[in-house]
Amino acid sequence: MAMANLKRCLPVPVVLGIACVAGCADDMTEPALARPSRGPEFVLLAPGTVAQVSAGADYGCALRTDGTVACWGDNYFGQATPPADAFTEVSAGGPGGAATPTSEGGHTCGVKTDATVACWGYNSYGQATPPAGAFTHVSAGGSHTCGLKTDGTLVCWGNNYPDQATPPAGAFTAVSAGGAHTCGIKTDSTVACWGNNYSGQATPPAGSFSQVSAGGSHTCGVKTDRTLVCWGSNSYQQATPPADAFLEVSAGGIHTCGLKTDRTVVCWGYYAATPPADAFTQVSAGSWHACGLKTDGAVVCWGQNFYGQATPPTGTFAQVNVGGPSLGGSHTCALKSDSTVACWGDDSFGMATPPAGTFTQVDAGGSHTCGLKIEGTVVCWGYYAPPPMGTFTQLSAGQAHDCGLTPDGAVVCWGDNSYGQATPPVGAFTQVSAGGYHTCALQADETLACWGRNDYGQATPRVSAFTQVSAGTLHSCGLKIDGTVVCWGDNRFGQATPPVGAFTQVSAGHGYTCGLKTDGAVACWGSESAPPAGEFTQVSAGAYSACALERDASVACWGQVAVAQTPDRPPAVGSIATRAGSGPLGRTVTATADLSDADITDSHTALMDWGDGASSSAAAVTETSGSGSATATHSYATPGVYTLTVTVTDSRGGAGMGTLQFRLLPGTTIPIRHRFAVASTALEVARGGRVWPRVLAGGF
Repeated sequence: MAMANLKRCLPVPVVLGIACVAGCADDMTEPALARPSRGPEFVLLAPGTVAQVSAGADYGCALRTDGTVACWGDNYFGQATPPADAFTEVSAGGPGGAATPTSEGGHTCGVKTDATVACWGYNSYGQATPPAGAFTHVSAGGSHTCGLKTDGTLVCWGNNYPDQATPPAGAFTAVSAGGAHTCGIKTDSTVACWGNNYSGQATPPAGSFSQVSAGGSHTCGVKTDRTLVCWGSNSYQQATPPADAFLEVSAGGIHTCGLKTDRTVVCWGYYAATPPADAFTQVSAGSWHACGLKTDGAVVCWGQNFYGQATPPTGTFAQVNVGGPSLGGSHTCALKSDSTVACWGDDSFGMATPPAGTFTQVDAGGSHTCGLKIEGTVVCWGYYAPPPMGTFTQLSAGQAHDCGLTPDGAVVCWGDNSYGQATPPVGAFTQVSAGGYHTCALQADETLACWGRNDYGQATPRVSAFTQVSAGTLHSCGLKIDGTVVCWGDNRFGQATPPVGAFTQVSAGHGYTCGLKTDGAVACWGSESAPPAGEFTQVSAGAYSACALERDASVACWGQVAVAQTPDRPPAVGSIATRAGSGPLGRTVTATADLSDADITDSHTALMDWGDGASSSAAAVTETSGSGSATATHSYATPGVYTLTVTVTDSRGGAGMGTLQFRLLPGTTIPIRHRFAVASTALEVARGGRVWPRVLAGGF
């Protein structure tokens, strides 16, 4: 792509979370703008129907929520005339920009609802003739195409000079076909590239990536820490991104556009027209134009418009998510009785630091958490794709995608769509559950629908009448109307073989499942440990541990990381005993406080504030299995009334406090022999060694 006669490449769309984009190449010369060869072609979209947008060479395509595709702009090769099929994704090829039409950017491909790929438009290299098989993602390049199969392997077809259509072996989670090179994200989150490497576009840096986009002669990727890096040709500064935090990137011909974490779009490079100052959920850079999907559902485009490629049809798109107390990979969140949210456990991405406010539901995903506020809007925290605007009735947070139920019963999903898990079918639903890389939902007629990754059959539900469904990592379970549980998908650990009996709830986790029985007991099957005995009202199976809500509204957790997953119960300080020392005037006092902690594995420290203005002193703690004592000694300078405050802190930051008030009078050394209830009794030390306990009302 570095030769003087190769100036055009392709852009491929970014679909919400892990999507890939391709762009176009340059040869270090001033690029020539395209001249119109065909008039624009428009297909109007009804309001509320757009699910995804893709900017091609000199045209654009949109995926409707009903699965049909609409395209506009250059249609010289029929690339803007999609078939009347139902799709889960569309990829408009590129580039465009030469004075006359070429093969580059003249074809379009999409993944159909049956997981097969269909292509249309220019086919001189076979780039529009996809192979048979089941796919989760497709990316149309300059004159080649690559697809991600359901087993995670890659297959490419079309022009293979120089080797851009020869992917390496191994499992991938994303692929992006560029002008004459291709890049993909491997399952270990590293990037691999192949094909034309004249400008270094196929030599990715080391690191962990969440998205990659192959352009004309450059490539860009979003790292897992949300920084953006680019490599390859930089003759027009297309590979020099700003120092911001990004959610996704789209590499075009010789310009690049990125979606920042504040949902604004910024573009750089040649012909990088300024995008509108609006909030977006997706951006796709073409050869000479770009399009974005706004948070209010509108599609807007900017840049060259010779073919009408920057004049999209009208349309809007909505999304939603909601959920109850749930357990994520290594963190837990719960809805408190005052409608606020509490989270604990792993907080590496901020997913265990909820915002203030009142909620009706909360759901913990892989590295993020989402909650449904009282007014029906959705807010998320941690490492997440931004939730949509609007009001909703139920939410489910998956591994890296989220789904929600709108008030009219529709399901909308957002985030990672590498397996189609964020592309729900049209219909009326009453509940949705987002799993690892697939989603299941309960339809209004009590049947189930599932979509996304299906290599273990986890997205092929049983035919029956259900009241609830739960999508796990590689399996799913449903609660039938007769109270029995059925499961399908991966069963290597027995997680899809439920016990007999009647249940009121089921929750599918990672390699195991838990269910709430009609008598309030919890039963689990699969790889995790047995649940505790007791009576519960709800259960949630996470990645490595499970939690359940007890009748008294407390939380119990068990499994591999149960200690970190269980909410900290602070220690309690019991009675405090004091004893006079041998110092003059009885001014040296030793205090011993009892302590207890329901979390028997916690360790403790203690401080004693003696109430005389001196610094607090550390106490020696002796403990075994959640009970023990703290002891320290202090010398008072003068007689008087003092309040001793004992603070015990556990290893997770929880603290308990107790106090003892007493009067120390001048005199000889006097033993103090009485134990007193915390904060309820005063001790008066009198001359002659007499001790009078005195009950205090509201303090000494």
